[in-house]
Amino acid sequence: MFFRSKKKHGMEVSINDTIDVDKDGNPLTYLDIISVEESIDAELDLKVHINKIRELVDTELLPREKEIIVLRYGLKGYQPRTQREVARHLGISRSYVSRIEKKALEKMKIAFGDTIPFFED
Repeated sequence: MFFRSKKKHGMEVSINDTIDVDKDGNPLTYLDIISVEESIDAELDLKVHINKIRELVDTELLPREKEIIVLRYGLKGYQPRTQREVARHLGISRSYVSRIEKKALEKMKIAFGDTIPFFED
């Protein structure tokens, strides 16, 4: 009986089974292969989201909103700045920067249509 029950499960494999060895001699499992694919998908999704956000910044925002978002989040080669630094740079109050930023992010969130992970409240 034991051998018959083993035969039924003979084609099954574990996700932790070693299938090969990497160049350093470490065992390579099915889980390693699957996790690499998932990380590639996640990276591609992130790149698509980033490109869409860049497009929205260029097309959906007014010039002042665009400038504040670019400076605040370090887009187009800038280093990210605080609201206070942006306010000083533009010669306006920090609270005004905050209001414009909030309005611009809301516009982008609506225009994006899908949920953007880093826009979640």
